Formats: sequence, C-alpha cells, structure tokens
Amino acid sequence: MKKKKKLVIPHEHGGWAMVSVPFLTGMAVAAPQWIHAPLFVGWLLLYLASYPLLQAVKRASNRAYMLKWGAGYALGALACLIVPLIDRPQLAYFGIPLVALLAVNVWHSKRKTERALLNDLCAIVSFSLAAAAAYLAGGGEWGAKMAALTAFNLIYFMGTAFFVKTVFRERQNSRWTAYARIYHLLALIVPLALGSPLMTIPFVFPALRAFAYAGKAMRPAKVGIMEIVGALQFLILTVLLFPE
Repeated sequence: MKKKKKLVIPHEHGGWAMVSVPFLTGMAVAAPQWIHAPLFVGWLLLYLASYPLLQAVKRASNRAYMLKWGAGYALGALACLIVPLIDRPQLAYFGIPLVALLAVNVWHSKRKTERALLNDLCAIVSFSLAAAAAYLAGGGEWGAKMAALTAFNLIYFMGTAFFVKTVFRERQNSRWTAYARIYHLLALIVPLALGSPLMTIPFVFPALRAFAYAGKAMRPAKVGIMEIVGALQFLILTVLLFPE
C-alpha cells in the first residue's frame, strides 16, 4: 500500500509565535485595515514555503516532494500579496532584505548548521520585519516609531533564542547561561535608552525566566508553554504600552 504523505508544515511552536506576533503588534499599533487580512495570509504562506525549501536544501531524500510543497505555498503567497502590493507599493521594499536573509538561512541549511546563532538572528530579523510591514499597511510611516517597534520584536525573540539554547543544547555551558542573563538585563535597558520606559515591562517576564531557568533541564512541553505565555504577554503589553 502506498504510504500516505503528510502535510508539510513547520513543527516549531516558537516559529508560529514569531510569524504572527510581530505582524499583530504592527497592525495593532498602527490601525487594523482590511488589507491586513490578505497580507497576513500571504506572509504566513511565505513562512510555510520557506520550511520545505530549507528541508529540500538540507536533504536529498524527498527533495522533489518538498520543492512541490514549497512552490505551492509560494504561489499561494503570491496570489494573496498581489492586492496588498498594489494598494501599498512600498511593501515591495521588504522583499530585498527578506531575500538576503533567506539566503543566509539556505547557506546554513546546506551546511547543516541551522542552530548557529547567526542563522537564528537572520530568521528573527525576517520575522521582526513583519511588524514594520504591518505597521506600514495600517497607515504608519517610515521612521523612528516603525524602527523602534521592529527593534522591540527583534530584541524579544532573540532573547527566546538565547533562552532555548540554555535549556537544551547549551544547558551545561555556563558561559551561555551567563550570556543569556546578560542579554536579558540589557534588553530591559534598551526601552529606556529609546525613550520608551513603559516598554521595559514586556521584557520583565523573559528576564525572570532566564534567571530562574537558564542552564537547567526542562521538558520541551514546559519550554513550549513558557514561549507561548511569553509571546502572548509581549503582544498584549506592547499593544497597550507602545508610545503613541
């Protein structure tokens, strides 16, 4: 009997948070518009397309099957993005950094070094740019406010990358535990430096998490729950506290 093929989707819960939370913060801080619906679906499909693409680069087995899924997702994304791009032509500018960042991810996948910190950084920068795109689609303008919102998303999710490394692959590496804790302390300072003191509050939870659990053995399910709770509190508090 022919083996039934499964739906090809990413399995990392952190990725689902990263693909949605920055976009939602940008949309809410600007103003929700009808254009956000096709834009988000297109963005989600681009994320889904990247997964089979990177898997195809990494492994020769099932390469044609993975590329078929990637092409299907990409075509769906293109169909969804046509209207937003016509309505907001400036959104096309985000394609340049996204392609460049994806190239770095492809390079790491080909060499099977996906867990490298640089690879994490490039992926998180890509996700964080969704905050800027959604902000622009909601009537926001290029400028310091857009940059700050993007930066806060980047800082938050980069912190999750540090934390996850300290409870799994680098759990017994005391230097990584120290790096994670120092990073989260610095993350508390950045909003103050940018003149947004209330935005320190969304970074309190991840800082407490880093000091309480970094370097300790944890079940993946518990880490996943913490990531979901952290992402939700960041989303809610950012929408409430980001300066007008």
